[in-house]
Amino acid sequence: MEVFEAVRTMQAVRQYEDRLVPEDVLRRVLEAGRLTASGMNAQPWHFVVVQNRETLHQLGALAKTGPYIAGAPAAIAVAVDPGPLAVSDASRAIHAMLLTAWSDGVGGNWVGFKGLDDAKPLLGIPEELDLLAILPLGYPAAPVGRGIKERRPLPEVASRERYGQPFQ
Repeated sequence: MEVFEAVRTMQAVRQYEDRLVPEDVLRRVLEAGRLTASGMNAQPWHFVVVQNRETLHQLGALAKTGPYIAGAPAAIAVAVDPGPLAVSDASRAIHAMLLTAWSDGVGGNWVGFKGLDDAKPLLGIPEELDLLAILPLGYPAAPVGRGIKERRPLPEVASRERYGQPFQ
């Protein structure tokens, strides 16, 4: 899938088919995160791939905003070194991973934004790291809108040369 088409069509997926995500897809998703640029090349992230059904159920119970993790065939937990650019850098990596998954037909979503400390012991994440997000991944259980999005028109969100001069 061409990059812009992935950006244009990607939507959050919260219900998944009972089908494993192939190893080569998981590896490509992880590589997308690993290869993402970071400030001063700090690469402040560590990714934990979870496929164990019981662990996925426990993560779904622990993540207040993502009980649907329990129904995903895989998830990637994103831990970061606390630092001034860590959230920004890891956010870039998360978006790259979700777009890469989407380009292979695998849907996902961003669960949490910190507030996931209770899940750290379950995944063996060291206390000094922050658990920023969990990305459940799987093939969508139902057709997804494929680009049908409610977004403000471009002239309302973009300007040319100066703020308030609509980008036409």
